[in-house]
Amino acid sequence: MAKEMEKSAESKSGKKKANWFKRAWNGLNRWFREMKSELKKVVWPTRKQVMKNTVVAVTVMVVAGIVLWAFDQVAMLVVQTLISIGG
Repeated sequence: MAKEMEKSAESKSGKKKANWFKRAWNGLNRWFREMKSELKKVVWPTRKQVMKNTVVAVTVMVVAGIVLWAFDQVAMLVVQTLISIGG
């Protein structure tokens, strides 16, 4: 049944389907062509913008690290106090 439908589809279009490797290769080529055209549309940041963004990111990470360290120290102090009171 499926072969009959495939044959009728081939006869309607008059063209035989390409094998799997050829279809995959063509799809991969199309994907790279489209990716290349999209990358041409990208507005890349300047060196100055990259440096500013990097400084902001590193600053936020350092501040977050300090806050987490401080919270850990306070929590450790609370736990040690509770243990010393109860023990």
